[in-house]
Amino acid sequence: MNGIARRAAIGGGLAMALLGRAPAIGQTTGAGTAMYGLIGKMKARPGERDALAAILLQGTGAMPGSLSYVVATDPVDADALWITEVWDGPESHKASLQLPAVKDAILRGRPLIAGFESSVETVPLGGVGLLKR
Repeated sequence: MNGIARRAAIGGGLAMALLGRAPAIGQTTGAGTAMYGLIGKMKARPGERDALAAILLQGTGAMPGSLSYVVATDPVDADALWITEVWDGPESHKASLQLPAVKDAILRGRPLIAGFESSVETVPLGGVGLLKR
């Protein structure tokens, strides 16, 4: 997955950005499409986790179609971050990669990333704290 970029997963981890499959049947958004989720574990270079997390968290509130974007540390692995994203559909996630703030985050975050340990697509059904649009 080297060279794959994702914003503030750089986010979802960078690797999850390239997963463009359509979501399976799940709860629909106001637009009638199934929500699209990504969960990934990103490894920072030793000692760079907090700096990478700060980059991933910048500007996360201004992404159209983003219903939830969470960056978390791993309690066991000092260099790992978990990124959990929920979008109103895969198209919104893909479009987010073209936003200037996301492109900037990718550029700044890429040197801090050691790799990606896992990434999965999900079809969110709902939950506490999940924005509804």
